[in-house]
Amino acid sequence: MTSHPQDLRPDTITVSAGRPPRGHDSPVNPALILSSTFHETESPRDGDRIYGRMSNPTWDPFEEALAELEGAELPALVFSAGLGAAAAALSLIPTGGTLVIPRNAYGGSISLAEAEAAKGHLKLIQVDIAETAEVIDHLHGAHMLWIESPTNPMLEVAETQSLTEAAHAVGAVVVVDNTFNTPLISRPLDYGADIVLHSVTKYLAGHSDVVLGALVTSNKEVRAELKTHRTLHGAIAGPFEVWLALRGLRTLALRMDRSQSNAMELATRLASHPAIAKVRYPGLHKDPGHQRAKDQLKGFGGIVSIELESREAADALVKSVRLWLPATSLGGVESLIERRRRQPGEPVTVPESLVRLSVGIENVEDLWADLDQALSTSAGQTG
Repeated sequence: MTSHPQDLRPDTITVSAGRPPRGHDSPVNPALILSSTFHETESPRDGDRIYGRMSNPTWDPFEEALAELEGAELPALVFSAGLGAAAAALSLIPTGGTLVIPRNAYGGSISLAEAEAAKGHLKLIQVDIAETAEVIDHLHGAHMLWIESPTNPMLEVAETQSLTEAAHAVGAVVVVDNTFNTPLISRPLDYGADIVLHSVTKYLAGHSDVVLGALVTSNKEVRAELKTHRTLHGAIAGPFEVWLALRGLRTLALRMDRSQSNAMELATRLASHPAIAKVRYPGLHKDPGHQRAKDQLKGFGGIVSIELESREAADALVKSVRLWLPATSLGGVESLIERRRRQPGEPVTVPESLVRLSVGIENVEDLWADLDQALSTSAGQTG
């Protein structure tokens, strides 16, 4: 890839990183290489591409750009899905080792950890990640601490640096799921985290058209283990999907700015709406995680969670929207709405009446008008 100044700000890096070398008639964008195997002229050497399960030239620009954004010293590793990346991270736990993970977190991560625990591969301890003392009490003997902050979908905020230091003090590896924040809001490696995880499907790619994951680390040995796991387990990304993800990354800063601005405005209005029982958003001054988020993060994100008076009211709200799209996932340009407990793997600690809003980049007045009419309609249906 081409070299450029090393003191660039993150929003510039999203545009400049991962570009081909400059030269007369050289392309502005990296090429899409569709090949399952690569020509060999001599005996294989370490680092040779050889076969598509090991490497692809289209992965390189994205992996380098994400690493630069996260402040990593080594290229990231892209995976076929966020859970593929999560599985690779969990593989670092020795057989029978202990994993400490938030009880409120992405349902896929929890379900995967529970499945591994059921097979006897690991011991699972679930904690309230916002309760620092509780988490530290459970770290003794742990091999890995898994941090999500804010959590999905409860939006609890952890003291990431304090927990990372406590985990390292007992020899535990720290994995931080940075999907909600993106590197523009938080860089967990700066706090000492060992591995950063992304569901690239969400904000990084940003257009609801790919399924990908990624891991980032500055530790050579750890990266080598993760790469070996990817190669042997076949959780590899399609080159076209990675090419799309890099294209999506170019507008990450613009999309995050708009999404966060919309989310803040909607959360503020929802907090005073009579049909809403509770609003969860770290940007609100009354939110329990507000001060922590303000101290640790460079923004409050684009996810708002609301609780209605009942499950029936929540379902009626989702059915009544016209602009918001009732669908799972998050982080795309379009605004999505979902009652999370409808998902089979969602933790029972998530209220039945909780609705997660993934706020997109539409005009905020249109988003509000749709929510307002839907709330009125749902109140009429359940009142």
